[in-house]
Amino acid sequence: MSIFETGLAPTAVNHLALSPLSFIERTAAVYPDYPAVIHGAIRRTWADTYQRCRRLGSALAGRGIGRGDTVAVMLPNIPAMLEAHFGVPMIGAVLNTLNVRLDAEAIAFMLRHGEAKVLITDREFHQVIRDALALLPVPPLVVDVNDPEYGEGEPVSELDYEALLAEGDPAFDWQWPEDEWQAISLNYTSGTTGNPKGVVYHHRGAYLNALGNQMTWAMGQHPVYLWTLPMFHCNGWCYPWTVTALAGTHVFLRRVDPQKILTLIREHGVSHLCGAPIILNALINMPEAAKAAIDHPIHAMVAGAAPPAKVIGAIEEMGIRVTHVYGLTEVYGPVTVCAWHREWDRHSLEERARLKARQGVRYPTLEGVMVADPKTLAPVSKDGQTIGEIFMRGNTVMKGYLKNPDATAEAFEGGWFHTGDLAVCHPNGYIEIKDRLKDIIISGGENISTIEVEDVLYKHPAVLEVSVVARPDEKWGETPCAFVTLKSGEYASENDIIGYCRQHLAGFKVPKTVVFTNLPKTSTGKVQKYVLRDWAREL
Repeated sequence: MSIFETGLAPTAVNHLALSPLSFIERTAAVYPDYPAVIHGAIRRTWADTYQRCRRLGSALAGRGIGRGDTVAVMLPNIPAMLEAHFGVPMIGAVLNTLNVRLDAEAIAFMLRHGEAKVLITDREFHQVIRDALALLPVPPLVVDVNDPEYGEGEPVSELDYEALLAEGDPAFDWQWPEDEWQAISLNYTSGTTGNPKGVVYHHRGAYLNALGNQMTWAMGQHPVYLWTLPMFHCNGWCYPWTVTALAGTHVFLRRVDPQKILTLIREHGVSHLCGAPIILNALINMPEAAKAAIDHPIHAMVAGAAPPAKVIGAIEEMGIRVTHVYGLTEVYGPVTVCAWHREWDRHSLEERARLKARQGVRYPTLEGVMVADPKTLAPVSKDGQTIGEIFMRGNTVMKGYLKNPDATAEAFEGGWFHTGDLAVCHPNGYIEIKDRLKDIIISGGENISTIEVEDVLYKHPAVLEVSVVARPDEKWGETPCAFVTLKSGEYASENDIIGYCRQHLAGFKVPKTVVFTNLPKTSTGKVQKYVLRDWAREL
């Protein structure tokens, strides 16, 4: 036995469960008078916000909610959502943020499956919540949030959120988690077939990914963060905890509006924002006069589908510096980043944009990422050509799927988390996604990356948005089908689009079908390719 293993066991002096709850306690103590919340006319300091979070925890405890109980919230990006990220886990309860664009049946399933004891809901969603509650044999305690920035909708409950907070103690002595493996939140995947799966996060993972965000992005102290990313999505990629740890300012935005985004950037000196590529696309298509509002450096973290090089280049010309990240619900949001090298600054804008479109390397807080054969788990060659599946492991991988041991075992088979995303690994170790396993097009035995075809189409001057899926074909098995949204005032025919692709792609990769339409999207801006695949089959 080593001499270092004798009499040196962890004690209360030198070992404490990691939890993002420590962030708000420290920030409120060190920077009590610094701005924490900006929402319309509402201004709150960190002392105010900490008290409100403690009131929420205290009030819920007073109503019998405790460790392991689920508190669901149906809220847009408003201060109550931030408060829930601290007040709920303060009593050992688990926060379930609901996707505000789901239908009543999906909401009812989540409330039932997650065994929610409390539902905190904004009036905007009164109808879908009423319909969902009607499907439950035993509905949870419902708390009504009347956001002054909305002013519409109807209450679903007589219990008002502010009245609930008034029941609580602003000096509430909240519970530190006994175990950092303890669940902190529950996030449902946006299931495209069957019921969604409940992804369980723990305190340790939330703490580490919140730190990973800062380490990766170098946000510094007191960032001014604009909530363009839905806070219900992967707990806002853990940024409710990251921004709080840095004593930053949370600037809230109920719904995405590019003009409102530009206005808030200018009024409050926003320094950072996150979102899907659709956010950037909306900004670069604003009139030049509106874009002139950006008069200071802004950092944008982008995830989702790889942003086309054209979009990255255009947004950087506006003065917004893009950081591209990648992740999934099962890993607390982003966990890889296209870590930048100074020498790349010498490249042309087009080449820099091409490099930034890569998903990159692992966060410092994730222990392993590899591109490997989906069956053997043997790593693929780092040649930028050989396609494999992305696998991950580390402390920021979920606990598992709630009440679904079979799906958990399948996802963790071989000691790695199977992402289902296909990628290549470049010689420098940077990964680049080529497709989802289910999205790859196999035409005449040849694999076609839909992302490669989309990237070419985004360069067409008339194209605003595009998504490519497989369409069944008697001869080839599958052929590419492009769904295209044109820019306002622009025109292009199917032959124009196909001809353009022939100039830039191998013949077998050229779309055989082009459909002009508005793309169906999830609430987080991701294109619903499963809907497009259904449309393609019906053509």
